Amino acid sequence: MGAMTAQAEKAYRKVINSWAMYDWANSAFATTIMAAVLPVYYSKVAGATLAPNIATSYWGYTTTIALLIVAFLSPILGAIADFSGVKKKFLAYFAAMGIVGTALLYFVTTGDWLIASLFFIIGNVGFAGSDLFYNSLLPHVARPEDIDQVSTRGYAFGYLGGGLLLAVNIAMIQLMPEGTLAPRLAFVSVAVWWAIFTIPILKNVTEPPATRHAGEHPNPVRAGFTRLKKTFKEIQHYRQLFIFLIAFWVYNDGIGTIIKMATIYGAEVGIGQTTLIGTLLMVQFVGIPFSFGFGWLAKRLGTKKSIYLALGVYTIISIFGYFLSEAWQFWALGFMVGMVQGGSQALSRSLYGAMTPKAKSAEFFGFYGMSSKFAGIAGPLLFAVVGQLMGSSRLSIVSIIIFFAVGGLLLSRVDEAEGIRIAKEEDARMATAG
Repeated sequence: MGAMTAQAEKAYRKVINSWAMYDWANSAFATTIMAAVLPVYYSKVAGATLAPNIATSYWGYTTTIALLIVAFLSPILGAIADFSGVKKKFLAYFAAMGIVGTALLYFVTTGDWLIASLFFIIGNVGFAGSDLFYNSLLPHVARPEDIDQVSTRGYAFGYLGGGLLLAVNIAMIQLMPEGTLAPRLAFVSVAVWWAIFTIPILKNVTEPPATRHAGEHPNPVRAGFTRLKKTFKEIQHYRQLFIFLIAFWVYNDGIGTIIKMATIYGAEVGIGQTTLIGTLLMVQFVGIPFSFGFGWLAKRLGTKKSIYLALGVYTIISIFGYFLSEAWQFWALGFMVGMVQGGSQALSRSLYGAMTPKAKSAEFFGFYGMSSKFAGIAGPLLFAVVGQLMGSSRLSIVSIIIFFAVGGLLLSRVDEAEGIRIAKEEDARMATAG
């Protein structure tokens, strides 16, 4: 019995680590493509024929378009995935799209801002779409009592994987400072890294069973649209989950905007490329212990209070971002981001997962994905519009404080214990009905 228990525990750990390795895989896109190398390359090379604030604005619009596409796709694809039992298959499809879009960035050179935007949109749709199905697997791979720690483990793996490849890419850029070959090779390295480290989740994580309801149409697309309408009504009856979803929508808008716009904002105000990319690298390694730390903190302080703490730090970052003018200030703000970025997002994901019935995980995570993507639309769009109208993006960085304040207020209305109880009751009802 003891040997079997130890064997089961070993198998459980293997599944958890294989799931977390996908964060290691796709975080290379988040670091090198989304946050560090491509924004600077877009501003200085692809957008070399544009005014600096216009290049920043176009980057904001590009990010907005990509997120808008995923926001509309997420709920219906989530419903289809639950109906057909194809969460892993959809993850693989979107990962392949992201990998191809990323590899195509190799062909972007001076003045090619339009195709840079196009390839980034393809890559970002693949990144965000695969992330939806990765997240939807969390309630299936983690025990209920482990969900905070498993979620933060994923973010810690992501920080380490994304940070290691970013370090290699920075070294490559430093060794080949002339021309555009080094950053273009960095884009290809992300595609290769992403492809290789997606293998563990596809190989070792079991596809959760399909969940079909009596009387549903056998066609998965038609059934998916029917479920989408039903889920939209149904999720409103999970009152605590629904309130949290709106809160997350709001405050994650501010978090996403800082992640996506920080580097190109720094480039606009005159921070050097070495500092910009070096700070992003530092964020990855600062984030590793702090991601685990937030998992520890959630057990002692509570998940909601830990998220409040993170939102308070983000508010301070936004205020001081207005005064950014020197390299050391960018390093300091980057350290603060590293402290809270992974923890705030991991605990948000685990709190949502804990209040989600397992039989509806992809459907409900489709709405989670939709909310996070719509959340990502408003912030970069506001950032872009304010920067274009004012001729500078300094007021843009301050404007996102509103997202942290309103999101935190809405989060205070969430009764997480009630939400978890309702999810467990629904799982028990579904098991009895099955």
